[in-house]
Amino acid sequence: MDMDDVLRRLAAVGPFFAVPYGPEPPGAGFRPLTALYGDHLGPYVAEVGRRIGSGPGRVAASTAQFGIASRLWSLGLGCAALGGRVPDLAPDRVWWRLPTAGSLELWLPAPGEGDRPAAELGATVLGNLEPLGAGLRERYGVSPQVLRGNAAAGLVGALRVLLDRVPGGPAVGLAAGLLAEDGPLGGTGTFLHEEGLGVAFVRRSCCLYYKVPGGGLCGDCVLRTRTRTRTRSR
Repeated sequence: MDMDDVLRRLAAVGPFFAVPYGPEPPGAGFRPLTALYGDHLGPYVAEVGRRIGSGPGRVAASTAQFGIASRLWSLGLGCAALGGRVPDLAPDRVWWRLPTAGSLELWLPAPGEGDRPAAELGATVLGNLEPLGAGLRERYGVSPQVLRGNAAAGLVGALRVLLDRVPGGPAVGLAAGLLAEDGPLGGTGTFLHEEGLGVAFVRRSCCLYYKVPGGGLCGDCVLRTRTRTRTRSR
């Protein structure tokens, strides 16, 4: 199955997995991710902060990174699960735009060029996220632990959706390897998978979304565990 066929099948999983591709972008405003990680990073984080009501600081920066990581994992993990290959997701190969309403959109100009074996999923996605993380650490002071935890949570979120819609064996194995203690996302949390029951994940860091007005705690947040422990000890 070539990458065109994989992307067509992946689009049926859900809108977060759908990525248009081809010689021309599907509308105006698309730029390479290198632009987002460079001159457009400040305006992008500011816009995320405006939309979630946090202002353009650490919370918005963490939320922005989490959203980008989730999109890239959905694309990469989905392609690996359906076709055994991942597209080249280098920042200069993936294009983006932020519509006036809705989340970040991606476009692949040439999805079949430079695609890689599924085993290189981690290197492909995390290699993309590294320049983004460097910018967020420098400009907004977001800690490496938070950024790595966001990347792990985004991976598990993509896996959960995939398991509901496609055969999950390859995707589970890839995610488990990335999250293992000796994997590139080792130490970010506790990951469990049980056939028929799905996946469970508890982070060892917090994405800071609880600081958003009305945000609350995410389902995998480390603070949930700490809250339960404090309650039991009283």
